[in-house]
Amino acid sequence: MRRPSPWTKIGAAAVVAVALAATGAAYAVEETPMDFPGGTMVTTDKAKALFDAGAVFIDARVPNEYAEEHIKGAKNVLYKETFPKVAKTDPADTFDPAKLPADKGTAMVFYCNGSPCWKGYKGAAEAVKAGYTKVNWYRDGIPAWKAAGYPVE
Repeated sequence: MRRPSPWTKIGAAAVVAVALAATGAAYAVEETPMDFPGGTMVTTDKAKALFDAGAVFIDARVPNEYAEEHIKGAKNVLYKETFPKVAKTDPADTFDPAKLPADKGTAMVFYCNGSPCWKGYKGAAEAVKAGYTKVNWYRDGIPAWKAAGYPVE
């Protein structure tokens, strides 16, 4: 009779953790918060209402993700992060607020791939720092938008 592998008992997640530990690799993920200091965190319904009212949507994802699919009419303004999927930022992170609307009172909705994607949150935080006053962060991002059947291109 065959004896079960010891890996069977501990499961696939543990195997991955052991493999990462053995290679010295680290993989941390943090869920994004449920609020947005300096601006407004919006739900899918509120994001759609802002969309219908003409707010500017800012997709903070990498250009190839944007090119594949984005919320209809969204502008791609990449937040390039050193530490993906965590709250931590770095002076080497880049975001170009000059690509945002000139009017700092323009309603904007920042998004990315939903939690734990931090690019939308970090980009929105940079907009607040740059003096924008109507900054909205759509935490659930494009996955929830698409699930609701709202327009993408």
